[in-house]
Amino acid sequence: MKYSDLVRRVAGDGADAWLTHYEALAARERGEQVLILSVGDPDLDTPAPVVERAVSALRAGDTHYVQAGGRPALRAAIARRHALRSGQEVTPSQVVVLAGAQNALFVASMCLAGPGDEVISFDPIYPTYPATIEASGARLVRVRQRASTEFRLDLAELEAAITPRTQAIFFATPNNPTGMILSESEITGIGELARRYGLWVVADEVYAGLAPGGRVPNLAARLPEQVVTISSLSKSHAMTGWRAGWLVGPRALCAHAEALLLTLVYGLPGFIQEAALTALEIADETEERTRSYCTVRRERLRTGLQNIPGLKLHEPQAGMFLLVDVSGTGLSGQQFMRALFARERVSVLDGGTFGRETMSCVRICFAADEALLDEACARIRRFCEKPLA
Repeated sequence: MKYSDLVRRVAGDGADAWLTHYEALAARERGEQVLILSVGDPDLDTPAPVVERAVSALRAGDTHYVQAGGRPALRAAIARRHALRSGQEVTPSQVVVLAGAQNALFVASMCLAGPGDEVISFDPIYPTYPATIEASGARLVRVRQRASTEFRLDLAELEAAITPRTQAIFFATPNNPTGMILSESEITGIGELARRYGLWVVADEVYAGLAPGGRVPNLAARLPEQVVTISSLSKSHAMTGWRAGWLVGPRALCAHAEALLLTLVYGLPGFIQEAALTALEIADETEERTRSYCTVRRERLRTGLQNIPGLKLHEPQAGMFLLVDVSGTGLSGQQFMRALFARERVSVLDGGTFGRETMSCVRICFAADEALLDEACARIRRFCEKPLA
């Protein structure tokens, strides 16, 4: 039997990125003493008021259909939060509620590009981006952010990648896996190119709440008809499993996105939307809690990995991850990941799944219990000090 070309486009390298992670989960289920630092799921509970709001809504019978694009109250709350973070005043009609930032990226991709188009993004790139972008039939074009410059963007290389087929620029700031925040000058340069060439800009700001002060340089207020901002509550509020995200953009795009949602999830469950309202009401204090939590644990992991033979640490500016160059061990990122799990039962993520620039790296999540981080550092040190047979 024959399948459509779509199955090939969505089965990129990102589909295999978490195989060792899933192997680790299975091992933990069997009772093995594995340490899982391969996914960005903070070791924090969702704030209690958020949980209580959801439970109350469920008990009140909030289990029926909702508006595909989100309830007006939640869209208005997101619009207010967006204005505080970006300086762009928007109406609820410019907000669409989606099932997490990943769903928002997919919807944006499907609405903004198609066969024959090109979409630029930056390497290293989150593993699901290639399939998300190319599902539409567009071609992904990567612009490298080089490890030698601590993953800063070269605007000349970005402009050189633009062709008559280029439709959009997608990026995440702070970046995953590097934790780098695009600077004001980099953001301004992207905006100038987008204006000059008539390009969409899709800014994935899911980690923005973990940046210093809870915000990052952005273009939303400067290019309101060309910029799409994507975010969620997953990282800032420890709500990864709730799937509460959104996009903010021009009204026409939001209308197209709502039409697409009618063929997808048909609206986020009402009790989750009610919980999201409470989450936004306490966003300042919750984001500060998560930022402080991550700062302490980043330093804990960095201190524990310092001076381990063969390792070089890339310091993140924000986020939940430390990128570690392991080329000094003689192993690639993938080889290190597999051998570390096989020998020490520590699960990290191969940097090669993010692109060429991080093939010599592994990504380690530090949003975890401090004792777990200490034990992971001890096991990694033992692994690096004893050469592979």
